[in-house]
Amino acid sequence: MAFELKTSKEVLLQIAHRIKQRRLKQNLTQAGLALRAGVSVGTIKHFEKTGKVGLDILLNMALVLGCLDEFDALLLEEPKPTNLFQEDNTARQRGRLK
Repeated sequence: MAFELKTSKEVLLQIAHRIKQRRLKQNLTQAGLALRAGVSVGTIKHFEKTGKVGLDILLNMALVLGCLDEFDALLLEEPKPTNLFQEDNTARQRGRLK
């Protein structure tokens, strides 16, 4: 199994590239996506260039492009049993580290 460490900037740019590819695959212009997502064209241009955008705007673009479910499933954790005979389904209420 190979591991690849990426910086947060690299991840931002990859997400921006994927969103742009979906936009183009659906034959949408930047202006068309902006109109449907309720943002300015400049916001779309800036996002596709830098990967920087507010989470709410990113989710609006994902909704327009039909990939909101992928973001919805982003940080889901499958419950893992603490041992083979007992499941621990309690959610932590506080963190331990300061």
